[in-house]
Amino acid sequence: MTERPPGAAPPSPPGADAPGDPLVAAAPTAPRRRGRESKAARARRLDEIRARLVARYPDVTTALTHGSAWELLVATILSAQSTDETVNKVMPALLARYPTPADMAEADRAELERTIIPTGFFRNKARSLQGAARHLVEHHGGEVPASMEALVQLPGVGRKTANVVLGSFFGRNDGVVVDTHVGRLSRRLGLTRHTDPEKVELDLMALLPVEEWTSFSHRLIYFGREVCSAKDPRCDACELADLCPSAFRVGRWAKPAKPKKPARAAGGRAAGRAGTAARRPRGGS
Repeated sequence: MTERPPGAAPPSPPGADAPGDPLVAAAPTAPRRRGRESKAARARRLDEIRARLVARYPDVTTALTHGSAWELLVATILSAQSTDETVNKVMPALLARYPTPADMAEADRAELERTIIPTGFFRNKARSLQGAARHLVEHHGGEVPASMEALVQLPGVGRKTANVVLGSFFGRNDGVVVDTHVGRLSRRLGLTRHTDPEKVELDLMALLPVEEWTSFSHRLIYFGREVCSAKDPRCDACELADLCPSAFRVGRWAKPAKPKKPARAAGGRAAGRAGTAARRPRGGS
């Protein structure tokens, strides 16, 4: 076997891009499969994950453009099943027409829907925006409250939206924002086994320092968009690959499932047995 010179890059995993790709040249090696990980070992691994994400994203906040708690609330509601880029393009025209909760509460529904069509699911979102605006006017004097209990009472607002507003505008770490990126990366990194966002949030809250609940989620979101995407994760260019139990095993790296052998129908087996019995010679009397 030819020995690799000291300091040479490891060979690219099967299915990687051509060796000339600069991302592949710096590819980390795939981690060995772990057995059951102890709490202490997972804590040490998470400490290193956090340190590397901080090095990559020193200062993070939401990518949604906003100047007030109301604007961030509106943008976060619109961001469901949409992109931050699309929402940021829609927001100026929307806020020019409805700058306050009172304006939004009195908006013509059809006109509001037309304004937010690019974000998708515009009818449901228009209903949520107007419902939230009316609730703010009736119960909070038109101001966005700074508490989880009050925010989740607004129509169309769950823990994820409330956590975005509390963490990114009010600077409060009441929970962890769990969107599709945070949920996906948390499972791939072995920080949770759950798919339910609230259960994922509880797992992350138990693992992370309170002061990092908001910033850690933002870092995972950016990393999920840039490196660890759902369908095409760049494990060959990932600085977390040696810490990730899913590295080189998901997306483009996943081995195709073996086709299952077709099961014989119960009726076919019964017919086969009947045919065998019919051909069996009978004994004489």
